[in-house]
Amino acid sequence: MIKLTHLTKKFGSFTAVDSLSLEIPDGEFFGFLGPNGAGKTTTIKMMTGLFAPTSGSAIMNGFDIQKQPLEAKSTFGYVPDQPFLYDKLTGREFLYYIGGLFKMPKETIRREIEKLVAHFEISEWVDKRAEDYSQGMRQRITIAAAFVHSPRAIVIDEPMVGLDPRSARIVKDSLKQKSRDGVTVFMSTHNMEIVEELCDRIGIIKDGKLIFLDTQENLHRRKSKFNGKLESVFLELTK
Repeated sequence: MIKLTHLTKKFGSFTAVDSLSLEIPDGEFFGFLGPNGAGKTTTIKMMTGLFAPTSGSAIMNGFDIQKQPLEAKSTFGYVPDQPFLYDKLTGREFLYYIGGLFKMPKETIRREIEKLVAHFEISEWVDKRAEDYSQGMRQRITIAAAFVHSPRAIVIDEPMVGLDPRSARIVKDSLKQKSRDGVTVFMSTHNMEIVEELCDRIGIIKDGKLIFLDTQENLHRRKSKFNGKLESVFLELTK
């Protein structure tokens, strides 16, 4: 469960996120949309503890990310918009490193990595150094790393960057299955088709404020007024 209460971030006189309140229950796949500069990534960085909020709070699976950072971070996986790997480590070594950060037993890490290698179809290059990876390879390893400790929530920013169609399908199916298994998925993206395909509920942020929040079912009725496309609704709301 993710609960944001009056979450606010200011940079000097500029308000990037303005009193954002939002609750996402266990097992919901939530799509977070907004134009460039709307506050999406700033919101995610506050949720994951990378930015301290100016005011308000972010509760991740029952833990305040500011007051209980280690407890909160142990419960979720995070995939940033720009995947970061250590270039001199292989993908497998990086996954072991992540498992170690979460204090998982080595045998448990090994088992989870074997499952992830098979699931994400990365066996051909998981033992090569990351410096030789393409953007899509880096993205798949980063997503696998977010799964390795069996998190209760996944926060993911632009998940399909650099993925070919086969890889994109694996990632989409993996995230949807996680939500079916009770994991909260919070996904920020510009890709309307992915949102329509995967998300249970959608929020749209503009100028730091949440301007739209509704379920896919209700959104379908709204889309009928705009040629049936989410893109048209988005453009109308954010113009």
